[in-house]
Amino acid sequence: MASMKNVVSFDEVSGILVCEAGCILENLISFLDNQGFVMPLDLGAKGSCQIGGNVSTNAGGLRLVRYGSLHGNVLGIEVVLANGDVLDMLGTLRKDNTGYDLKHLFIGSEGSLGIITKVSILTPPKLSSVNLAFLACKDYSSCQKLLLEAKRRLGEVLSAFEFLDNQSLDLVLNHLEGVRNPLPPSMHNFYVLIETTGSDESYDKEKLEAFLLRSMEGGLISDGVLAQDINQASSFWRIREGVAEALMKAGAVYKYDLSLPVEKMYNLVEEMRIRLGDSSKVIGYGHLGDGNLHLNISTPQYDDMILAQIEPFVYEWTSKHRGSISAEHGLGLMKANKIFYSKSRESVQLMASIKKLMDPNGILNPYKVLPHSLSYS
Repeated sequence: MASMKNVVSFDEVSGILVCEAGCILENLISFLDNQGFVMPLDLGAKGSCQIGGNVSTNAGGLRLVRYGSLHGNVLGIEVVLANGDVLDMLGTLRKDNTGYDLKHLFIGSEGSLGIITKVSILTPPKLSSVNLAFLACKDYSSCQKLLLEAKRRLGEVLSAFEFLDNQSLDLVLNHLEGVRNPLPPSMHNFYVLIETTGSDESYDKEKLEAFLLRSMEGGLISDGVLAQDINQASSFWRIREGVAEALMKAGAVYKYDLSLPVEKMYNLVEEMRIRLGDSSKVIGYGHLGDGNLHLNISTPQYDDMILAQIEPFVYEWTSKHRGSISAEHGLGLMKANKIFYSKSRESVQLMASIKKLMDPNGILNPYKVLPHSLSYS
């Protein structure tokens, strides 16, 4: 797949990109930037991940709140099936209602139904005005209210809304070189990054500044700073994108990628802290704009007793609140048997029937996605 890294075509009128599945996401972002367009997908791992894998896992990322998921942006794919047939669904049409839209079976299926070899994706034009604010909030309730106000008052220009708790920031500051807190030293409980993207620099900046002033006067923001140039904006994003790297440097880490109702998201972090006590450092961060929590438990070393305290509690809690145990990273091998926490038995049985029909010998990414008891039954 690494050799399949070519851009097949790009239509400057429609913004439709056709490329091979081995293209590195960051390279596609750079290619489109030179064309005056942007990828609707942006990830912290963009320097190493491939677009075929992104589509196969239905990766979410930092700007889903603006551009939506890959189910909405991928127009077509080419797939190699288990029997070796090449399924050409590499359409470039925005509208096509002829029969079943089969590409959606493969988006997010983690290569268990077929191997994606090419992708056709709709890319939006690059807009000239980008603003980024790094803000501090006193509590999680303020973060929620700030999100609601941002959707109401920033509307069409809101392109990202990320949050991290103070434990996340401390990890980044302690383990990553050259990273500093852009705000004066103070004990804030939460931090939020709000990005706007538009076409009128003065209007967009005035709109964001008015929103920030109103939110600060209303007590939703304790402190904040607006990036003055691209370098400062990059330093803000470095904090948010550096949390995962800092966790790896801090020791062992148990990672959970969850979708939850926004009002319930941080309750899980707080309950996990009570549950684990001083044995672990529990942190929460993620894409508040689309209800995606990255729950991480950091410990000096892996410990079966700690894992027993975390699982199955984290899955049961998520299921109880009608969340998803995999928001954007897929189930893979480790969580395949946990699928019933998020999907009904009837749904999983139908998935198994589709798998059996398309891959009767179970040769495509075996033991992934579906529970092992159903994978080859």
